[in-house]
Amino acid sequence: MTWRDTLRPYFPHLKEIDEEYEAERLEAIIATRRQETSEKDEEATTVTTSLSEPEWEIRDEANRKWWAIFNEYEYKTKSEKQAQHKWYHWFDASDTPEEKRLILKLDLVLAFFSLCMYWVKYLDQSNLNNAYVSGMKEDLGMKGNDLVNTQIVYTVGSVVFQIPFMYLIHRYPTHYILPFMDLGWGLFTLASYRAKTVGQLQAFRFFVGVFESAFYPTIHYLFGSWYKPHEYARRGGIYYFGQMIGILTAGLLQSAAYQNLHMTNGLEGWRWMFIIDAIITIPIGVIGFWSLPGTPTKTYSILLNNQDVYVARKRLREANIALETEGPQFFNIELWKNILGDWKYYGYVMLNVLSWNTSNGSSGAYLLWLKSLGRYSIPKVNQLSTITPALGILHIFTTSLISDLGRSKWGAIMYSQSLNFLGNLLLSIWDVPEGVIWFAFCLQYYGWAASTVNYSWAADGCRHNPQHRAITVVSMNMIGQASTALTSAFVWKTVDAPRYLKGYSFTATATFCMILWASFFLLPLYKREERKHAAENGILLYNSAKGEEPPVPPPSVYSEDVRSIENEKTGRILENTESK
Repeated sequence: MTWRDTLRPYFPHLKEIDEEYEAERLEAIIATRRQETSEKDEEATTVTTSLSEPEWEIRDEANRKWWAIFNEYEYKTKSEKQAQHKWYHWFDASDTPEEKRLILKLDLVLAFFSLCMYWVKYLDQSNLNNAYVSGMKEDLGMKGNDLVNTQIVYTVGSVVFQIPFMYLIHRYPTHYILPFMDLGWGLFTLASYRAKTVGQLQAFRFFVGVFESAFYPTIHYLFGSWYKPHEYARRGGIYYFGQMIGILTAGLLQSAAYQNLHMTNGLEGWRWMFIIDAIITIPIGVIGFWSLPGTPTKTYSILLNNQDVYVARKRLREANIALETEGPQFFNIELWKNILGDWKYYGYVMLNVLSWNTSNGSSGAYLLWLKSLGRYSIPKVNQLSTITPALGILHIFTTSLISDLGRSKWGAIMYSQSLNFLGNLLLSIWDVPEGVIWFAFCLQYYGWAASTVNYSWAADGCRHNPQHRAITVVSMNMIGQASTALTSAFVWKTVDAPRYLKGYSFTATATFCMILWASFFLLPLYKREERKHAAENGILLYNSAKGEEPPVPPPSVYSEDVRSIENEKTGRILENTESK
């Protein structure tokens, strides 16, 4: 054995899975479990997944209720299974112990780790606004719209460099790409503490945006590659907790840095905050090399074993989610004809463009309003800035639960954006008691609460083609973020703070348009598309009111002879199946 063979188990490497062997192992484990529990009735009807005859539901749509359009699982899940669904269960009733173990592992190596990565990224992004009200404005001589222009420069760097990831995200190992980009992010965050002029700060922020470009779409692509549609939003919610925790801790750390480190070694408190950000960011980037799992067809994580990977592939196939294949070349004209000729691309991209413009959080409006009151010290302003992101964690949690456990992405969007619209409407009016302004700002992160739902909806809608999904997800983020670079320059001008009449009015309008888009465009087309795939889920449709006859289920692909063959994989005979 060479030294490479010795070290191989401790470093990420491509897992080569013998699916036939893993299927045999899994079937043997299931058989042993059933023997141990002595469930005679279950044993008598045991048929392995690979030999089970598909069951069909013949569904008459003659008396279909009008409100069925809001049931997103109408054509995805049989009526009996829908009735068995318990919204308060974290796992699905049909999840096996192997699936539950896999999901918990994924929650650790993907969902929780993405939370950590998003935390440090938003710790830095929010720190710019906190630094602005903590002395950076005066130290760098910032005036006019310098703050919003610095934010725009960052956005431009991020948007432009997302374009290559439409190609790279589907072709190269994510456990290399993201840690490398994260290290670059950390180094330029560190460099920001050296800024002496506004121009230098903007140059550093541009490269911070460049190295951030891969993170957001890649994480969402990985979520869509591993999780089923009804599991996605909760994990995306965990991921978005990192955003809120980043905003929250930015205020606390900036307050502590100003109080305890200000002018230590001749550096202002806000400069120390950039140093602290980098110290936190770089180790997390290194850990990502081991934690990020890749995709089910190209898995590298040392924390997932071969059986985990097989179970992941199996459950995705059963959910009619296509696994990654080479597919057509990225620059193939037919590929782009198919994508650009499909309503899904425009539907989900437009949804996310509106979503990117439904929040007033990134403008720093709440912080600037607190400072404008003139009654709080700099540390106190930073401490009070933690209130809204702390509530944002609750907003994201409830929204993602409605999406997954309530099985309604549309409902989650309606819930979050109705409250978001209310908050921005009150801020647009502005001439209200101060308590109402506080209440409105406490609702501000409902704008971002639906983001995870948007991406889970897109992953679900594009589940039949991973390449389409990758391009759609990147486009959603890229075009949505690009739109904020344009709108920020017009409606979130720093000189308009803290009133921001145009900003709040525009955000309220975008929120209302998002509600309309999801309700009258996206949901009807999504349901129409799902109806086309009903047969894939064992549901055969007809309408007796139109004179249609009940369809005849396709014959089983398994003969009686196959049913009586000894199951050599488990050393057991499939008994009593011929009598059924």
